[in-house]
Amino acid sequence: MTGQEVRRRHSTGLGALVLVLLAGVGVLAARPAGAQATVTSAESEWRTDLNTWRARREKEIDAPDGWLTLVGLEWLKGGANLVGGAADNQIQLRAHAPDHIGMITVSGKTVQLLATMDGYPAGLMVDGRPAQDGPLTVEGANPSTITWKGLTLVVLDRGGRYVLRVKDADSATRAAFHGLNWYAPDPNLSVEATWTPYTPAHVEAIPTVLGTTLNLPAPGVATFTINGKQFTLEPVLESAGAKELFFILSDWSLKTTTYQGGRFLHVPFPDHGLDQPGKLILDFNRLENPPCAYTSYATCPLPPERNRLPVALEAGEKRYTP
Repeated sequence: MTGQEVRRRHSTGLGALVLVLLAGVGVLAARPAGAQATVTSAESEWRTDLNTWRARREKEIDAPDGWLTLVGLEWLKGGANLVGGAADNQIQLRAHAPDHIGMITVSGKTVQLLATMDGYPAGLMVDGRPAQDGPLTVEGANPSTITWKGLTLVVLDRGGRYVLRVKDADSATRAAFHGLNWYAPDPNLSVEATWTPYTPAHVEAIPTVLGTTLNLPAPGVATFTINGKQFTLEPVLESAGAKELFFILSDWSLKTTTYQGGRFLHVPFPDHGLDQPGKLILDFNRLENPPCAYTSYATCPLPPERNRLPVALEAGEKRYTP
């Protein structure tokens, strides 16, 4: 890196991210043609951390319950919904499954799992315990999980309606997985942003691919500079106990090399917390695809209008190609 470049290491919850800035500009200058490429220890650590994160991300996508295993998203109707692999089920599973797993009943906001006359199939578990008749947790961060061998079923609340998400560890999509596609690491696109909190914080309406809306807390905005131009992004909090900011954004790279539905970026809280002005690092090398990039059965949020950047962020994860 050139002698003008300054690296700042943040020790307040920013992990091992390393910021490399051109003094007074906020974006790194490219090395002159023919200049000797030197890598400082800070940049070397940044690259190592990034590569470790990318390897972990790839492992999560290819996990037995990762997004490549999602093979069904079935809406539940009021009353009894017979679930299983046989053709006489109201919800017939497109995976290796027992003929009849059980009945999932919906009555108002109560969702229950009940056995058929033949009982539950051997090995059926709910939250790691043998299946029994009773209510299922469908809200919050830890909904009830029904498992049988490599099959995983979860009932989720989607805008007041209930849907059964089906994952199969032996899915053809997972079997065909051969890795993710990434841009080469670029320290120029790890930038410092200024944090401006909302007073008071407000709720942002986030559109989804289903045409529904997620109402999520938006605590403030991050302002940053790329190539001399200033931009602003508004993150949300995914849950009440969130420990990081969640940016849902798109940029002009979607026209050519990245997922058309936008990408996600998870960032540690600003150095002085959410309710005070401060600084944070936006490392766009950690942009990742939403679940919808891997399966048509996911329900993904879309970038709100203000997070659609008129610039190409050629960093992070590219389009997934099976």
